[in-house]
Amino acid sequence: MNTASAAQSPADSRSAAQPAPLPIAELGFSAPPGYLSACTAGLPTAATAAAMRGFIDDWAAGRADARALGGQAERCREHYARLAGVAVDRVALGSQASQLVSVVASSVPDGAEVLCAAGDFASLAHPLEQLAHRGVRVRYAPVSRLAEELRTDTALVAFSLVQSATGEVADAEAIRAAAEQVGARTLVDLTQSLGWLPVGADPFDFTVCHAYKWLCAPRGTAFLTVRAGLDEQLVPLAAGWYSADDVWSSCYTDHMPLAAGAGRFDVSPAWPALGGTEAALGALAALDPRAVHAHDLELANAAREVLDLPAGDSAIVTWADPDGTALAALTAGGITASGRAGNARIAFHLWNTADDVELLARALGR
Repeated sequence: MNTASAAQSPADSRSAAQPAPLPIAELGFSAPPGYLSACTAGLPTAATAAAMRGFIDDWAAGRADARALGGQAERCREHYARLAGVAVDRVALGSQASQLVSVVASSVPDGAEVLCAAGDFASLAHPLEQLAHRGVRVRYAPVSRLAEELRTDTALVAFSLVQSATGEVADAEAIRAAAEQVGARTLVDLTQSLGWLPVGADPFDFTVCHAYKWLCAPRGTAFLTVRAGLDEQLVPLAAGWYSADDVWSSCYTDHMPLAAGAGRFDVSPAWPALGGTEAALGALAALDPRAVHAHDLELANAAREVLDLPAGDSAIVTWADPDGTALAALTAGGITASGRAGNARIAFHLWNTADDVELLARALGR
């Protein structure tokens, strides 16, 4: 996918000048060389780590303030809206991607077809598979062929913008255009892309994202975006006290108005994760996304050169490792990596430097 032509978030809408330098040292990442696993879990900035510790201290001392925590939740929503390039009222707060996908699944008509990417992450596809009792059929095709595979009876096409197992970047614009032609909605998982790839949520009908990978937030905060005009097509399956515009006036059953916007799909946030998420998203939203993209891709392609792989367009690098030999060598060489679907998998993000590429080469005897 040519990311330069893709729709971008407001954080991208700077001048066409060179990207702003990345203040990486100021973010205070503390990992030593060799952590090549942003695709598994991002690392906390110093501010995120301090916020997490602060919550524990406040909780232990009886100082946890529910209203102040609610303010943190709303600032998380605001930061995420900026990162995703959508209005704040288009963002819902959740805790897991699959829970948010289940809300989108409620919009699929009985007997319709859902088209998914073969080999995509289970949290995106499994909630859609559970619609079989309504006659909904889930069909799979390679992500590279989703645009060609859309049919007139396809109600929803669901795919990760960047594939977890391979790092492949979907041609989102081609899929979106094909979906529009046949009248299908788009559901895109941004978990493996938002934070390094400068493509936001605005081009799509629905997106989900768990923030604990490339957005460097603690696990337990996820987001749903819903295009304006589509709220009424979804069922707020987990509506509760936090699903209103004024949460403190909707705690009890005699007064439970749903929020006017996508906030109606909120679930009560995980309080321990909020401070760290606010710090993480605030820091990421302040960066020039073009500079992040350039930084991550330069290192990933340097790693591809070490591995005798062609240059690519993804910050995730994978290669065949069916018996785990390469992953074992990486681990022995002091590198944190992962193995997925018969591949060895590494990834490069803000804390990584050329030293990590050199460590990779030594670990693999290159």
